[in-house]
Amino acid sequence: MGRADKVVLAYSGGVDTTVCIPYLKEEYGVKEVITLAADLGQGDELEPIRKKALDCGAAESVVTDVTEPFITDYAFPAIQANALYENRYPLSTALARPLIAKLLVDTAEKYGADAVAHGCTGKGNDQVRFDVAIAALNPELKVLAPAREWGMSREEAMAYGEKFGLSFPVKKSSPYSIDRNLLGRSIEAGPLEDPWTEPTEEVFVMTSAIADTPNEAEYVEIGFEKGIPTSLNGEELPPVALVTKLNELAGRHGVGRIDMIENRLVGIKSREIYEAPALLVLIAAHRDLESLTLTGDVTQYKRNIEQSYGQMIYNGLWYNPLKSALDAFIKQTQERVTGTVRIKLLKGNAILAGRKSKNALYTDELSTYGSNDQFDHRAAEGFIYVWGLPTRVWSQQTR
Repeated sequence: MGRADKVVLAYSGGVDTTVCIPYLKEEYGVKEVITLAADLGQGDELEPIRKKALDCGAAESVVTDVTEPFITDYAFPAIQANALYENRYPLSTALARPLIAKLLVDTAEKYGADAVAHGCTGKGNDQVRFDVAIAALNPELKVLAPAREWGMSREEAMAYGEKFGLSFPVKKSSPYSIDRNLLGRSIEAGPLEDPWTEPTEEVFVMTSAIADTPNEAEYVEIGFEKGIPTSLNGEELPPVALVTKLNELAGRHGVGRIDMIENRLVGIKSREIYEAPALLVLIAAHRDLESLTLTGDVTQYKRNIEQSYGQMIYNGLWYNPLKSALDAFIKQTQERVTGTVRIKLLKGNAILAGRKSKNALYTDELSTYGSNDQFDHRAAEGFIYVWGLPTRVWSQQTR
C-alpha cells in the first residue's frame, strides 16, 4: 500500500485507537498522526479524549461536534425509509459510519494528509463501512487499518503501547464491546457470545428494566412533516432535542431493547444487543402514518425498497449510486406524509394508539358500516366478476 507521511486517524480514546498512534509511526513509518474524534451525542466528555491523543503522540487532535447533521442527514432519511436490518435492527450504529468516513476524508483534505486510518478489526462490519465509504468519497486516499493486521490481543496491544510510554490505568476492562451515540447503543462479546445466555441488566443504560418501569401508561404524540419528526406532544422541537427527549420517554418505560442473532456482512453470525428507544418508536410511528397517507400500491412497493435500503446501510453502501436513486424515490413518497401519531408506552411496549393527518386517504363515508355509508355495494358484483375472470377461465380449461 505504500508509506504515508501524514495520516488522519479515527479516534475514540479506547485501547485500540490509542495504540494505533505509536503503531502507525513505528510500523508504517508515518511522520504525523492527526486524530479525529466525532461527537455523535454519545455523552462522553471529549476534551479529555482530545488531550489524551496529544499525550500519546498525535501531532494534532481534532474534535468535531456533528450531532445535528447525524440526525438530520443520516437518521431522518433512514426513518423516512423505515430502515430496519433483518426487520429488527434500526441501524443506530451503522448510520454513524458514513458520517465519520466523510469527516475523515474532509479532515485529510484540510490537513493535506495522504491517508486515513481506523481501528477496526478484520471480523466486523465497520471496516467495510469505513473502507467503502472512503473509497466512494475519495478513491485516491489510502486507508490504513492497523488492528486488522497486527494480530494482537487487547492485553498485547496495551503491552505494545506501554513500550512507547502509553499508560492504561484500568487493566481489567468490561468484557463487553460497546458503541454508543445519540441514536442508541450496541453491546456484544463477553458472556453475550453464548446465544443461550440472557443479558443481565448491567449491559443496559438507555432503557429501564420492566420491573422498574411505571405501572401507568404514558402517551406521546409525535408530529411529522413530510416524513420528518418535528414535534412531541404538540411541542415543536429541534432534531437533537426531539430524539433526546424521546429516548428518555421511551427508555423510562423499557422500550427499545433488541436481542438478535445477526448475519454480519463478513459471513458470520453474531449475537447483538441493541438499545434504540427513540429510533424504534419513530420508525413505528412513521410507518403507521404512511399507512394513512399513501396509496396502497405505493405503500406495498415501498416496503420492498425499505428492505433493500436498510441492507445497503448495514453493508456500508451509503454513498452507492443505487442508494442515491432510492433516496429520490423515498423523498417523493414523503410529500404527503404529514400528521400526528399517538403512541402508548407501557412495560416495554410502544403501542400504536391513534393517527391523524390532513392528507388522510381514510374517509368515514367509504370506511363506515353505519347509516352514512356511501360505498356502492352493488358495484362489487361486477368488480368481482372481472377480477376473477382469469381464474374462472383457467378453471374451465383445466377441469
